[in-house]
Amino acid sequence: MAYLLDANVFIEAKNRHYGFDFCPAFWSWLQEAHAAGKVFSIEKVGNELEAYTDELRDWANRMGTRFFLAPEASALGSLAKVAEWVRSQGYQAAAISAFLEDADYYLVAQAHARQDILVTHEVPSDGVKRVKIPNVDIGLGIRHMNPFEMLRRERARFVLEAATR
Repeated sequence: MAYLLDANVFIEAKNRHYGFDFCPAFWSWLQEAHAAGKVFSIEKVGNELEAYTDELRDWANRMGTRFFLAPEASALGSLAKVAEWVRSQGYQAAAISAFLEDADYYLVAQAHARQDILVTHEVPSDGVKRVKIPNVDIGLGIRHMNPFEMLRRERARFVLEAATR
């Protein structure tokens, strides 16, 4: 079991919580956790990060295909299960279509197939205009959490170096 990270984990980290300029330890922790086989994302999320023309894209490119996993054959059955569940929940047609064309669909299916924990900033919603990852996770029994829960669970520590005088 590993963690599969949604694009919003990287984007929010860069823009808000763990900017490259003031918290490089977060990005180092991701690299170390990945090297230990604990943290991954998927190819389609990596493709989304390609749209950025900054250090996030550069970091994602350095992480490469070992971090951003290609679709696995085992996920084919999970893709069908995810699509079936989403279509049966009363979402608006546009919401279903948007979800099935988005990286989120593949991320959920990969987490389902691999029995990984999906990490996202999204929260469940009762709305029918947008399919949210946690709703699908709950419906299909996929474990999920936000990035702060992952960091606490893994006992990540971002400690400042002692100041030298």
